Amino acid sequence: MGKLSIAALGLLALALGTLQSVLEPALPLLQGELGVSPAEGALIGNTLLVTGAVVAPVAGKLGDRYGGKRVLILLMAVVSAGGLLAALAPNLPVLLLGQVLQGVMVGALPLSFILVRRHLPAAGSQVAIGVVMALFTGGGMVGTSFAGPISEGLSWHWMFALPTIVIVAATLVLTRQMPHDPPSRSDDGIDWPGVLLLSGTLLVFMVGLVKVTGSGLPPLAVVALVLLVAALATGWVAVERRTASPMVDLRMLAKPAMWHACVLTLVIAAGFGMVVFLLPQLFALRADGYGFGASTTDIGLFLLPGAIAGSLSDSVGGVAARRFGARAVVATGAVVTAATMFALVWLHSAQWQLVLAKVLVGFAAAVASTALLSSAATAVATKDTGIATSLLVVTRVIGVAVGAQIGGAILDAGSDAKTGLPAESAFVTGFAVAGLVAALSLLVVRVTKKGARA
Repeated sequence: MGKLSIAALGLLALALGTLQSVLEPALPLLQGELGVSPAEGALIGNTLLVTGAVVAPVAGKLGDRYGGKRVLILLMAVVSAGGLLAALAPNLPVLLLGQVLQGVMVGALPLSFILVRRHLPAAGSQVAIGVVMALFTGGGMVGTSFAGPISEGLSWHWMFALPTIVIVAATLVLTRQMPHDPPSRSDDGIDWPGVLLLSGTLLVFMVGLVKVTGSGLPPLAVVALVLLVAALATGWVAVERRTASPMVDLRMLAKPAMWHACVLTLVIAAGFGMVVFLLPQLFALRADGYGFGASTTDIGLFLLPGAIAGSLSDSVGGVAARRFGARAVVATGAVVTAATMFALVWLHSAQWQLVLAKVLVGFAAAVASTALLSSAATAVATKDTGIATSLLVVTRVIGVAVGAQIGGAILDAGSDAKTGLPAESAFVTGFAVAGLVAALSLLVVRVTKKGARA
């Protein structure tokens, strides 16, 4: 693997991180441009997360079976098509389809690692993996600050188009310069029924949550949605238990260390997802006595310190877990998050208060999630490390998506009938609920600690 190939991988990671993060500061703008409610706005970002949750466990298997380069190029073709759709989207359904296709970008990182490991010596691969991860994280910061100037100077369509152009260019370089890696022979098939059932379960749940909490549905329709989600989830569990090579090894979840970590990750991520959704909405809202009427550029600048704090915490979580224990780190993060959100119930009249809250919550949630990830990885056999970490990654993605959707539902439920804008009380309720969710993780820590001792 030459320097040009490594540079193309790094550029690809940077562009993917940018494309993934442009939505957060621009979501209020998109809601206004497309005329959609907060709950429908939350669904825009969540469709990408749901696709990512489905793709994450199978991307590595596909790369091993068919070759990392071949699968990476195929996934980038899908991401490029999604970026083009999003860039040209005239309405919400087309934009949602584009986000669904873009979500396969989650598989790019494990595939990049496969290529680096196969084409570089051990020492060189460690450096290259670190560079790729750093550039992906850096892309998130670029997207947060890049979305505003582009959407305001050109249009919101270009904030999807420009990263997509870079992705296409980097993929073309990889196609020509990256050496092919031979596929490994394996008798394990891809669990396509499990993939389809899980994706169906998550998508029906998310869309159902929007409909139930937004415009409202008749009682029979609500019951039908609940039964459909239950049937899909039950079918998925049945398939995973019987297949020889399941998408998610449910036996892994039976281990106390894993299900404790999954429950805690889900709760922490749900609280964080609410914060990620609510703060940009309040920054953008212009109302009497609350809101700031911030532009997309300003929102990006306000969110940037939180993004930096979250990226820095990735290197802290593992060290803290090794020194103090994962439970202590999670409990501390929960206390910080809960205290911050309850403080926002009363203190949300100044921009710096929201910026500081994003920094504190972003750092605390990322440290706790990384601590759980590292502790779970060391609690299972070496051969099961990939399965364990992918389970937690999927759980975190689902938690963030659910939290954001709940935040959107709260704003929808608290909207003024005349103006259609969320009332201040809706944000207060959202902050309080996020604080209660964070406090719930303290209860989970205590319960699982007693269970572990027993």
